[in-house]
Amino acid sequence: MTKTLLLMRHAKSSWKDKSLPDIKRPLKKRGEEAAERIGRTLRDTGFVPNLIISSPAKRTRQTAEIVAKAAHYKGEIEYVDSFYMGEPNDFYTRLKQLPREADKVMVVGHNPGLEALLQHLDGHVDALPTGALALLKLDLKDWSELDMSTAGQLIAFWDPSRDEKKK
Repeated sequence: MTKTLLLMRHAKSSWKDKSLPDIKRPLKKRGEEAAERIGRTLRDTGFVPNLIISSPAKRTRQTAEIVAKAAHYKGEIEYVDSFYMGEPNDFYTRLKQLPREADKVMVVGHNPGLEALLQHLDGHVDALPTGALALLKLDLKDWSELDMSTAGQLIAFWDPSRDEKKK
């Protein structure tokens, strides 16, 4: 039995209003468009998650909500305070508590912690640019089995900024 873990870094955010605290920075228009493309990709490829967990920062909330809408995700989005600037242990702690029936779980977060989690799981030094999504298969029957020694297999990687450059 396997679990699918989708790791998405928030889409491109705005630095327009320099007075805003980091946690309140919104997405740029380009980020909104990239998040929508990722959501459509999930829908079109059959990888719509059955649970989305996100950092509570404004840019991650917006990313998660746009992806969810474009993917036709039907569930609630869970916001986890420790995912804001979280490190791999913060993600492991929450993921280990997931119900067994959650087979496809998406985490929306920030670097460097999310990139470090991806590197822990797939054993490679992977970059996770803004708006990118990594899809991993984990050989787990239950999320409670997840630990720092769990090895995942990177199945797919989508980077909307690469798609943008091809146009």
